[in-house]
Amino acid sequence: MSNQVIFGIHAVKAILASDPSRFIEVFVLKGRQDDRLMPVLNELQMLGITMQQAGRKAMDDKVKGASHQGIIARVKPGKQYNENDLDDLLAGKENPLLLVLDGVTDPHNLGACLRNADAAGAVAVIVPKDRSAQLNATASKVACGAAEVMPLVRVTNLARSLRALQDKGVWVVGTAGEATHDIYHSKLTGPLAIVMGAEGEGMRRLTRETCDDLIKIPMAGSVSSLNVSVATGICLFEAVRQRQDG
Repeated sequence: MSNQVIFGIHAVKAILASDPSRFIEVFVLKGRQDDRLMPVLNELQMLGITMQQAGRKAMDDKVKGASHQGIIARVKPGKQYNENDLDDLLAGKENPLLLVLDGVTDPHNLGACLRNADAAGAVAVIVPKDRSAQLNATASKVACGAAEVMPLVRVTNLARSLRALQDKGVWVVGTAGEATHDIYHSKLTGPLAIVMGAEGEGMRRLTRETCDDLIKIPMAGSVSSLNVSVATGICLFEAVRQRQDG
């Protein structure tokens, strides 16, 4: 996998905390020395990481005008996970919580879902190799550091991986608008994988058929669905609430 570009204070701080050896070079907005950025620059300097100052136009051009917060870095790729890593990720976890994204192709949504999963204490986020957003600079920025600590597992065959989880005692729950009961009347404790479908299309047929149960978020207004990252947060934290109450 080729080197990556990341930007934003949270994303840079996350790599500083997890694996600073990944840094290749860092670009800093010329003249920016505010209280949020300076501690990051000081830590980079102490580690001997190369930093270059650049003007605003040059910085904006590197990330196509995205909000880089005055810092952009080129880094080596982080650890890549696949279906062979699931056993190790689940080892020793009594009641693991996993998030499965079936065909989420927007990097903004992927980043937000990684952030939600990290906040909820999930073990990993599982996605299919095809029809899934890449963990690019935008996803890393939106994830606010979660992309560096939350394992993103890309699997060749999602339905097969879900069945392997079921064989390990993981209850697989899919989200679908036509489900007969909602998340507040569903059991979301114990080893659990929550499956969220693609933006607009929902889960694929084979994924849906593999699930042990289907649930939905009750909708009281005029809109028929929520953004997938918002729905993900609601489902994950209902599971967190049930686990804490239990």
